[in-house]
Amino acid sequence: MTGDDLVGHVGPPALHVMTFNVRRRMGRLSWPAADRWSARAPRVQALLHAERPGVLGVQEAMPDQAAFLQDVLGSGFRSVGYGRSAQRSGEGCPLYYDHQRFELLDWAQQALSDHPAVAGSRTWGNPVPRVIVRAVLRDRSSGATFTALNTHWDPFSRASRLRAAEQLRGIVSAASTPVIAMGDLNAPAASSEVRALWDGGVMRDAWDTAADRLTPEWETYAAYRRPRVGTRRIDFIAVSTGLVVDRIAINARRYRGGWPSDHLPVQAVVLFAPDGTPA
Repeated sequence: MTGDDLVGHVGPPALHVMTFNVRRRMGRLSWPAADRWSARAPRVQALLHAERPGVLGVQEAMPDQAAFLQDVLGSGFRSVGYGRSAQRSGEGCPLYYDHQRFELLDWAQQALSDHPAVAGSRTWGNPVPRVIVRAVLRDRSSGATFTALNTHWDPFSRASRLRAAEQLRGIVSAASTPVIAMGDLNAPAASSEVRALWDGGVMRDAWDTAADRLTPEWETYAAYRRPRVGTRRIDFIAVSTGLVVDRIAINARRYRGGWPSDHLPVQAVVLFAPDGTPA
């Protein structure tokens, strides 16, 4: 941490991960003016230049926004993920990683539906397709491997969110590496949908288990208003067995005069447990 950042660049063996709903570009439909991508793009750039996460899970990114994020992160970063539609186009949940530090061993994207291998499928009541992006990464400095998951659950269908929790939990249970899961879950921490993620103890809420919380527990859907503490923490980072959360923050800072998105980023510094068990 330098004083200009909240978490900032983190070197090995620690991992700095961020989940960030970038808010899809709405063009002339944007209201209020703070929602306009032309105003927010430089704020997103300032956020990422200050915080420099090593792994970044983004939700609601339109193709031009995903390309912008790649340019901002620079040539040292790579990404996986494609649009959520049947044509693999449009809005997506790209997962970015520092290629200079992390080697990509495997990746896949699946639909949140009864037909996960079918792009654009939706069978649980969500009106638009929803996805999970998975990447298996190896830290070049230590050789340690982990799986990063990025998702965006449906805001309208509770049944869809419950099934999404079940599917995500299954991916974590089947993984051969420790897992960091992140995303906009569109449900608060006390909801049955989010609580379903912790069933069986395969995952833990990074906020609850962090050794140090750098900020208050802000509501992550702030909608360009002054952040407040409440019950609407709907953006999450979770970790599986073998990982320890050293510190965590909900970033309510303004950049270049405003907020980068209607959601606040969540950032965590994660470590491998020395004995492979949770702290």
